[in-house]
Amino acid sequence: MKNTKYIKGHFILLFSFMILLLGSCERSFSDDVEFATFPANGDVFIDNFSAGLDYFPFVDAGADPEAFSVETEEVFSGTAAMRFDVPSFGNGFVGATFNTTANRDLSGFDALTFYAKASQSATIDAIGFGISGETNNRFQTTLFGLQVSTRWEKYVVPIPDASKLISETGMFWLAEGASFEGDEGGYVIWFDEIRFEKLGTVAQPSPAIFLGQDVSEQAFDGSSLTITGTTQTFNLASGINQTVVIAPSYFNFASSDIEVAQVSELGEVSVIGAGTAEITATLGGVLAQGSLEVTSSGSLPFAPTPMQPQENVKSIFSDLYVNDTESNFSPGFGGSTTQTTVSSNNGDAVLNYSNNNFTGIIFENTVDASPLTFLHVDVYVQEAGTQVGIQIRDIGANQMIETDVNTGFPIGDDVDFRFDLTGLAVGQWTSFDIPLSGDLASQRNNLGALILVGGPNFLFDNVYFYTE
Repeated sequence: MKNTKYIKGHFILLFSFMILLLGSCERSFSDDVEFATFPANGDVFIDNFSAGLDYFPFVDAGADPEAFSVETEEVFSGTAAMRFDVPSFGNGFVGATFNTTANRDLSGFDALTFYAKASQSATIDAIGFGISGETNNRFQTTLFGLQVSTRWEKYVVPIPDASKLISETGMFWLAEGASFEGDEGGYVIWFDEIRFEKLGTVAQPSPAIFLGQDVSEQAFDGSSLTITGTTQTFNLASGINQTVVIAPSYFNFASSDIEVAQVSELGEVSVIGAGTAEITATLGGVLAQGSLEVTSSGSLPFAPTPMQPQENVKSIFSDLYVNDTESNFSPGFGGSTTQTTVSSNNGDAVLNYSNNNFTGIIFENTVDASPLTFLHVDVYVQEAGTQVGIQIRDIGANQMIETDVNTGFPIGDDVDFRFDLTGLAVGQWTSFDIPLSGDLASQRNNLGALILVGGPNFLFDNVYFYTE
């Protein structure tokens, strides 16, 4: 199990010294003193980079650093524009942030605006502002799926709460590329007159957390949850309602019972006591749609410590073993009502499933379990009568997860084995060792997913394949 200690003594000593130093001064600040502020410069690219601005491609993520250039022929106004050559599929993507070395005060603006056109009609994956290593993307704002045409048009990315942008360096960023064969790629996008403006027509703010849904989570002392689905919607002068995905730091969060749960500026919820608390949020004085109801029954015991040696295990989710593959624990199946979080039980990660009807754990790389004989999983429930079903799926040589839309059963060369996790004891961990039998007895070299049904609320830990 993991334990973390926060050593604060030297900060306390430094803070105490500062108080003594200030208290010993004979002179105090005059009421006429004005503290330094940053310049209110909203220009990003007007024929050239604005003062202090530079280009930082997302090279580590696979972006093509040569995709960007300054264009002097195809411009909307003036003498130059930004140009991005979007690669075809398999050749990287366009991805970069434009940051300034001199902090700026953007609190007097209400939107990032720019003109854009493309060599073909296209949809930009993500675009916005606020990516900054200096602030750890504290006020990142993203507009997804921006549609651009072959003629110059003006686009608006509204600022969620400009009063918080008093010391910013992340002026503009985008990411666009072909994510599959046949997806748009091999074309050019141009941008011009990129700046922050005070339009005065960005109206009717409608913030939301959890995409406006009221979410309920079963929790326990020492666990942590994260506020997700944070958005802000504005009505623009064009009449459209523009929604941007925003960092939690734009919101002011509140807990109805801070003895049960507390929430940080970053949207991190810490569960500290038994009971029920409701987490709500406001943005710019407007109550956000959506909420989080946290119910904690107290302390959660640790799951049993696995005893299998690493060489006999291919792990999917366990702190004890090195996982054999990364996995998607929130695949977002159509019609699924499940909320899945990875929670911390005093340093030990557990999978927390709430309001489950069906969901899955999708492996990023298939697992060859040919030499293995069992799937192990530890399950914890808080309600009597809880039952969970698990389906182990081998996705065959075609490496595709295919399902009959009418029956829900696998098709093609997929095979699976279904097992009911019954007899779950309330308030304690129950361990299961599920044989890789049935159709999996002869085909388990391309395990690609675990499908989970039932519940509705349960916890998983130590999910791994093994042989004795």
